[in-house]
Amino acid sequence: MNWDYYIKQFESYLRIECSLAPNSVSAYIGDVEKLNQFTQLKGLPQSPLSITTIHLQDFLEYVNELGLTAHSQARILSGIKSFFKYLNFEGDLENDPSALIEGPKLGRKLPDTLNFHEIENLLQAIDLSTPEGTRNRAMLETLYSSGLRVTELIELKLNNVYFDIGFLRVLGKGSKERLVPIGKEALKFIKIYTDEIRCHIEIKTGNESFVFLNRRGTKLSRVMIFNIVKDMAKKIGLKKNISPHTFRHSFATHLIEGGADLRAVQEMLGHESITTTEIYTHLDREYLKQVIQEFHPRS
Repeated sequence: MNWDYYIKQFESYLRIECSLAPNSVSAYIGDVEKLNQFTQLKGLPQSPLSITTIHLQDFLEYVNELGLTAHSQARILSGIKSFFKYLNFEGDLENDPSALIEGPKLGRKLPDTLNFHEIENLLQAIDLSTPEGTRNRAMLETLYSSGLRVTELIELKLNNVYFDIGFLRVLGKGSKERLVPIGKEALKFIKIYTDEIRCHIEIKTGNESFVFLNRRGTKLSRVMIFNIVKDMAKKIGLKKNISPHTFRHSFATHLIEGGADLRAVQEMLGHESITTTEIYTHLDREYLKQVIQEFHPRS
């Protein structure tokens, strides 16, 4: 029996015997589906009865790499534990591979992730009446819309923004390029910035191709973007300790918790440890764009 069979049986159990609400059932099934996607991605046995404790540990390490918070990881693990406990209870499994798996320590200080309303508050607080404000709005929209690293944002070139198809060509770690979908809101603010602000800047030689520039006409520094994010958090009274990378974590978390395919998120993030695996499946660009449109909160 394959994953689909056991997942359907588990769904019936939750719905009929446990009398869980539809949203709760959907959440549990979504957690198990994430593990199923991981097994397909890694070429693991295509039956939950063959999953081992080591496989589950690898899965948790994988979702941690994607940037999910400890609370999100704990919630996913809870759903998976319920699934294997069910299989054990039904007699399909002699030993529960999740029994010895411990969740992440929730009390440990981890990088904060912003919820959608906090993202909205940050973006709305930016003063668009100033040239810097318009640029900053375009930058933060881009960070959250495409999950870029801060260096990737700094190095983004004008000819790598494809307004017509809604993609960015990004130069990531190890000089590896990838195509990443970008939402309409982010593209709108990039266009406003380039058409109305950037065109009036006296650009220094060697900086003509970079999208985002400072007032002196040179590309921005990492420190400057960190300061911009910190200042915006202070402006709205946000108590969380955030950085530009927080937008990347939030991008991944919101997509995955919304139900997006793990393989699509990993490709958009461009994680080196994932994309270099031999069994990695290259996904169709139109599919990645569809994932953004369907699951991203600001699509």
